[in-house]
Amino acid sequence: MDPKPQTTDPKDFKAGLVAIVGAPNAGKSTLLNQLLGQKISITSPKPQTTRNRILGVLDQPKAQLIFLDTPGIHRAGKALNVRIVDVALGTLADADVVLVMMDAAVPNTEAETYLIEKLKGHPRPAVLALNKIDLIAKPKLLGLIEQWSQAHAFEAIVPISAEKNIQLDRLIAAMVALLPQSPPLYPPGSLTDLSERFIAGEMIREKVFRLTGEEVPYAAAVTIDDYKEAKGGRLVKIYATIHVERDSQKAILIGKGGAKLKEIGEAARKEIERMVGSQVFLQLFVRVQKNWSRDTKALQRFGY
Repeated sequence: MDPKPQTTDPKDFKAGLVAIVGAPNAGKSTLLNQLLGQKISITSPKPQTTRNRILGVLDQPKAQLIFLDTPGIHRAGKALNVRIVDVALGTLADADVVLVMMDAAVPNTEAETYLIEKLKGHPRPAVLALNKIDLIAKPKLLGLIEQWSQAHAFEAIVPISAEKNIQLDRLIAAMVALLPQSPPLYPPGSLTDLSERFIAGEMIREKVFRLTGEEVPYAAAVTIDDYKEAKGGRLVKIYATIHVERDSQKAILIGKGGAKLKEIGEAARKEIERMVGSQVFLQLFVRVQKNWSRDTKALQRFGY
C-alpha cells in the first residue's frame, strides 16, 4: 500500500504500536509485507520462520501504525524456541493494540488457546484477524467467528486474506479506531528500524528455509561477516556465514559440487538486489557450531 498524505495536527491524529501475534505460520509476516507494500519480514511455508521482532511503519492520512511482527507463539521447550516465544510475548507489553492472527484454513488450536490464555488480563485492546479466508467455506468461517468471540473479548473480528489483500482496509480501520491520540512516532515515509545488513541476513536465512528440508532450516543461523558498498554505491559486497549444528547438515547445505549453496546464494542475491537497488556480490560460507541452538552464549552472539 502506498503511503498516503498525512495531517499531523495532534488534535486530529492517532499513532501507536500494534503487536502482531499468533501461532506459527498464521501469516503474520505476509500481512506485514502486504500492508507496507515492501518485503521486510521473511516468509516461508514452514512454521517458525520469524525469530526476531520486526518493526514496520504504515502511514495513513490521520494515523501512523507501527507494527511489531513477532515469532509464532507456542508452548516451547528448546532453548532457542523459548527465547523466540519470549520475544513475542515481551512485545505485548509495548503495544497499544494487539492484533491476533489465526489461520482460518488450518487452525492451530493448541497454540491459539495458549495465546488466548496469555491475553487474559492484558490491559490493551485486541483485534482478531482470521486469515486465509479465501481457502475456506463461509459456514466454517462463521463457526470460527462464533468460537473466538466467546473465547475472548476482542474489539473486532475481521476475516481477511493477507496474501490476496482481502479486507485489509477494514482491518486497518479497526486498528486505527483503537489507537491513542498522538503525533507520528516516526518521520512520515519511514518503513522500518532495521538495517539493510540485518534484512540481508534474514533473506539468506529465508532461502535456507525455502530450499532445504525439514531439519536444516531450524538448525541454521546466519551472520553477516562483512557488508560494504563499492563502486560509488553501485555494488554491495556481502560476506555471510550460515551456521549449522552438525556435519551432515553442512553437507546438505553445500550439496553435491556446491550446487545447493549456489542455489541459495543466487536466490538470496536477487532478493537483496531488489531491496538495495544495486548490484550485489554475495559470498556464503557454511560453518558447524555444534548444538548452537542450546548454547546461551551462541544464541546471544547470533542475536537471539
